[in-house]
Amino acid sequence: MGAALAGLALLTACSGDPKPVYQDAPAPAAVVSQYDESLEPSAAVLALVPADATTVMVTDFDQLRLVLGFGSLARDSAPTERDEFWAEVPRTAALSRGMLRPFEARLRDDFGISQDDVAWEATYAGADGTGWVLAFRPTTAMAAVSRAVQAGVGPLKGASVDTARRLVTSAAAPDVADSWGAEPTLVALSGREAVSTYVTRGCLDFDTVFGAGMEAQLAAAPAAALGSLDELDGFAVALGTELATVLLGDDRSDAFERARLAEVMPPTDPEFPLAMSRPVADPSTGRLGYTLSNPAAAAELTRTQHLPFAVCRG
Repeated sequence: MGAALAGLALLTACSGDPKPVYQDAPAPAAVVSQYDESLEPSAAVLALVPADATTVMVTDFDQLRLVLGFGSLARDSAPTERDEFWAEVPRTAALSRGMLRPFEARLRDDFGISQDDVAWEATYAGADGTGWVLAFRPTTAMAAVSRAVQAGVGPLKGASVDTARRLVTSAAAPDVADSWGAEPTLVALSGREAVSTYVTRGCLDFDTVFGAGMEAQLAAAPAAALGSLDELDGFAVALGTELATVLLGDDRSDAFERARLAEVMPPTDPEFPLAMSRPVADPSTGRLGYTLSNPAAAAELTRTQHLPFAVCRG
């Protein structure tokens, strides 16, 4: 499972550690022309994300149930089993704890549905605000979901329901031509099997990653490392159970430098090397690989954009 999540070929390690071997990932499609539930969630959602969005975060709850040993968990499972699963979630690389969880009691009592009916969820953000997508499992009674939306329960208030595709979205889906699915660069960063996936346009400001005013305090060597980087138009982080895969795009001559940045830059909070360790890099594909030493901390670093490898060129 870890090899599939990483999706990396044989890479050259950045240190003296043994060279790990990772399974090749299939080549992604050039575009996602329509919503296709058979795709991995981070690829399927692209047709539903408006073109002006800048970031997308996806949590695959079906995958999370599987890797935690709760593959058969459902809404009607024993309460103790459901509680055990949700107690484990905060210790994983899940980027979401479940949008519907705070409203579980009402959803169960009044509509017979719950967060356990959600296969995956995604949130996106941009200059024009935020939005989200919930994909429901095949066994879900979508009529009950529609009633919960009409009743305005929690985040479902004002949402759009697509019963045929088992989707609930915060706003009407965009035309595919005006979605992330129409952009080959973003499509190429998506679609790998993972517990959680984070995709964003562009690079991250130094102050965002390391804290305000820290760039001015850099010593000569870190400042030179920052200045040697190539421009970064976008990146993705696929978080699994044991490994994380970072996608920077093809032909990255700065792949090794970016993989090593956490070693020479100011510390992040949480500390990056304690969460994502043993970096490896492949310049030809622009892929970096890390061992997930602390999956929950890795998810927090990703949510808050404290990712040294993605910092903008100095």
